[in-house]
Amino acid sequence: MLPFLRSDLVELAAYKPQLGVYKASPVSDVPTQSDKLDTNESPYDLPIELKEKLVWTYKELIETNRYPDGGHILLRQSISEYVNESGLLSSNVFVSNNISLGNGSDELIRSILIATCLGGNGSVLVAQPTFSMYGILAQALGIPVVTVPRNSDNFEIDLEVASEAIKNTKEQPIRTVFVVHPNSPTANPLTAAELEWLRSLPENILVVIDEAYFEFSQTTLAGELPQHPNWVILRTFSKGFRLAAMRVGYSIAHPEVIATLEKVRLPYNLPSFSIAAALIAIQNRSLLLEPVSQILNERSKLIKTLSQYPGLQVSESAANFIFLRLKAKDDGQINNSLKYLHKQLKDSGTLIRLTGGGLRITVGSPSENARTLDRFEVAFKNLEL
Repeated sequence: MLPFLRSDLVELAAYKPQLGVYKASPVSDVPTQSDKLDTNESPYDLPIELKEKLVWTYKELIETNRYPDGGHILLRQSISEYVNESGLLSSNVFVSNNISLGNGSDELIRSILIATCLGGNGSVLVAQPTFSMYGILAQALGIPVVTVPRNSDNFEIDLEVASEAIKNTKEQPIRTVFVVHPNSPTANPLTAAELEWLRSLPENILVVIDEAYFEFSQTTLAGELPQHPNWVILRTFSKGFRLAAMRVGYSIAHPEVIATLEKVRLPYNLPSFSIAAALIAIQNRSLLLEPVSQILNERSKLIKTLSQYPGLQVSESAANFIFLRLKAKDDGQINNSLKYLHKQLKDSGTLIRLTGGGLRITVGSPSENARTLDRFEVAFKNLEL
């Protein structure tokens, strides 16, 4: 190892982006398309009329020799209006100084960690399984990560263990708690008990509530933010708004928190094209969010069909994906069987995610979901439980 590199990063299990949706055919070496149901993206691209608007914006308004709008002024204002509207709040609850933009939610997570825990100021708490980037980014910054378990039946955080962890972590006390609402990969929303626990946490702990799947759950804690200056909500344009390629995330928080996040984020962190795409998306939100109801109907069909398999445990979902586990008795057998199903689906053309002791399957288009069910049936027939 080169002597100037941090030795602890050798052991860091970094996030591994999935390969593209094309793979070579073993027969012809001609790329054949796979159904990409592994990263919880929307199955639908932008409508052509919005792409044409984006092309016009690029040609007529974006000067590529100039830096982008580093303050995101118009986009922040538009997002605040959407947050109020979608949360059924009055029009002045959130304004632009309640919003900070990031290059995806990942940059916002990093900014939060820098603002709260960096330099030995504290550690973070996460309940596993959950979104991996909280732990990965914390470790990359040299911040300790305290993990607590979830209930194996309903995936609720073990609140007793979590409370003990906060009480007993002394050297670098827990300064930030990350939760997802609904959680990934398990798809469950926060329970009443979890919400009460979050409300009870002291004000010297920042509570980060990741609502990446809000457009599918239609459940938000935004209305409670004014009463909790130590809460931050994260959202993204990558899921319901169909802009995963543009990498636009945003945070909603108290103005003092936002001002600090603005200080520590990278300057000019969003390209002009991404800003333009997000503005077009939020201005045409009714059109872009039309497929949400179809995706939820398709989710119900997937859950109903897969729940009929003996040996499968399929969880209810409040997101645009489902999570399933195997009921086999032996952990080793479960792991081997999950790997087998994952590989069989991949080889037959459906990409899903093996994570958190189960399989996470993004809800795709009707045709993608039909192919996935057909391929799953074939793979499951050859599985011994």
